Amino acid sequence: MELIIFEENKPMVLKALENGEFDYIEAANEVFETEFFKHIGAKKILEQAAQTYPTPRKKEEVPLWFYIASELTMRLHGTHSFHGYPMVVRTGGMLNAFFPKKAQPVVHPDTKDIMLACEGFNEKNEYDRETPCDQDFLRKLAKGTKAEELMRWFSEDVARILRSQRAFDKEGRFIGDASYLFVPDNPKYEGSARLLFDENNHPVSQEAFQKMSDSHKVRCQWKRCYKMVTLMHTNAKLEYFLLVGVKIVSGEKHECPLLYELVKEFIEAVGPGIVKKLILDRGFLDGEEISRYKKEHGIDTLIPVRKNMDIYADAMPLFERPEVQWVVCEDKPEEKETISPMRLKPMVIRRREQKRQETLEKRKQEQPPPPPETVIVKKEAAAIGGFTSWDTCTVPLTVIANREHYADGHVDTWLLLSTSTEEIHDPASAGREYHLRTSIEERYRQLKCFSDLASFTSRHLSLVVNQIVFTFMAYNLLQLYLFRIGREEFNAKTPLSVRRELLPAANHFIIFKENYFGLFAPLELMQLLTIGIKEEARKKIGEKCRRLRRELPELMGSPRPT
Repeated sequence: MELIIFEENKPMVLKALENGEFDYIEAANEVFETEFFKHIGAKKILEQAAQTYPTPRKKEEVPLWFYIASELTMRLHGTHSFHGYPMVVRTGGMLNAFFPKKAQPVVHPDTKDIMLACEGFNEKNEYDRETPCDQDFLRKLAKGTKAEELMRWFSEDVARILRSQRAFDKEGRFIGDASYLFVPDNPKYEGSARLLFDENNHPVSQEAFQKMSDSHKVRCQWKRCYKMVTLMHTNAKLEYFLLVGVKIVSGEKHECPLLYELVKEFIEAVGPGIVKKLILDRGFLDGEEISRYKKEHGIDTLIPVRKNMDIYADAMPLFERPEVQWVVCEDKPEEKETISPMRLKPMVIRRREQKRQETLEKRKQEQPPPPPETVIVKKEAAAIGGFTSWDTCTVPLTVIANREHYADGHVDTWLLLSTSTEEIHDPASAGREYHLRTSIEERYRQLKCFSDLASFTSRHLSLVVNQIVFTFMAYNLLQLYLFRIGREEFNAKTPLSVRRELLPAANHFIIFKENYFGLFAPLELMQLLTIGIKEEARKKIGEKCRRLRRELPELMGSPRPT
């Protein structure tokens, strides 16, 4: 079955209605989700993704583009269990985008429940279809897809699609990081590992555990986990966050070689010139890899220095010299002006809020001041270039010192390494750029807490990877869509907040004419049908509605028994 695209053209539909002509009308359950799927359908994203999907099936009875769309709509609704697919299909907007005339609500003859009567992709069903494809088909195809091939597809083929959509900006900032995904202590979780973690969920080696005090030892716990290594693209304004590469491995494996392998695969997939700067944590310190990417691809790396490195010992005395120029770090003001929501509210609410803020400020002043050793009063930065004392790194390095002055008088200094020389002229920019790295940690928090990223419904590795990959893919496409329609302010919010603010339910009617549709508010449509069109057109519309009502009960000729 071919993908059919419907284009919004309200004036054309309105003109047809004035002549009493339309094909179908229905209430829009999820207007925003419908628009989202129409957008990615019009951009041929689903078609391109289906062409390269590593399907294990030799015979394609259900189109792969529809399988991918079904996975995406489940992730948008925060549903990972395939048993929830029928509910998502009924309440979501995917079918409004692809099957407006072939997925219609009907009344079950026995239970009187409102259900969907759908046309499928084959003639194998004995009972009427309530979804275009069965939930068991989705589960079996997901389980049959090999985990390694699915991760490669996401990190390479989907990355090519994002490039074709011009998703990567010219600045080319990419952030790499790793995170643990904890699962129940069940050895049947395929490919997982059981490790010892401290109270902050940091892994503890046996040697470090023996050196701990008894009070610290009792806080350690054995946990089963996977390790997730990701590569993310963003810009300086943090307007979008695209997770472009992922590897899911056993929790005991080190993340450093996996991250550089991800970068290699991404460059081979999208070509040179896309990645211009890597912002990494100190866990990815690897002089050989940093040098190779600088020489072969011109990619600069910004990464912290460990205190036990020789370059740290060499650099610190140099920054204590009086000729080193330190610059004060100041936060750049927000460039984009925003209108306070309070300015748009009634005066009584604004006065109430003002009084509440005054009360909060008074309580804040009554609180004792924070300890002086925790209050930063000034930040400074300085940079020195031309370091070659890191043996495994064969390119000259710039060391950026970030000095933080606290209210009690003590000073903390931490160092950053960069293969670029731009930081010499503006040392403060390195600290601001490195703090972009925390945005990937926030993405982890949002996806784990609000999208149940690590709440796996299966112990099979292919289904674990399937859940992560399609959650990332849905997140990426939603971020890109919001950015394209000028609603990038929602990209920093949780998926739940986006749904609550952007997904109105059943407050529009969609009227279809040929391959076009128009959205009408209920009162707008009522006004149009009563005084907006001529009598002859109203009669034609009435006859069309009567015919559609007669046809709807016939759609469910063989319902499932109750």
